[in-house]
Amino acid sequence: MRDEVFLLGRILFSVVLLDNAYNHLANTEGSVGYAQYKGVPSAKLMVQLTGVLMALGGAAIVLGIWMDLAGLCVALLMIIFAVKMHDFWTVTDHQQRGSERAHFTKNIALAGGGFILAAIKYAPYTITDGVF
Repeated sequence: MRDEVFLLGRILFSVVLLDNAYNHLANTEGSVGYAQYKGVPSAKLMVQLTGVLMALGGAAIVLGIWMDLAGLCVALLMIIFAVKMHDFWTVTDHQQRGSERAHFTKNIALAGGGFILAAIKYAPYTITDGVF
């Protein structure tokens, strides 16, 4: 039963990644506007690139393809997103600050999950073994 629970956890973890990847790629213009607002250079390219990275990371985690490497990459990406895109400490509007803080903590939690996946040596229901 533990193996099935671990697989379910990987699937649920990846839902956020795959949903955000879809949003970045299917609703690029909306995401580009926010990225430009946050001062991201080459905003359209970055939105598309991060969409692809989240899709690859989410798929790799679900399928168990180099899951440790995928977890590490997702963790680093989420930390960058948290700090660059959801810098709640700079926001003065109370409601917007709360929203940014929620997104920041969500991304930090996802980074923690990615680091956990990167550290796991044994993973059931995987296509490949780990890289590390």
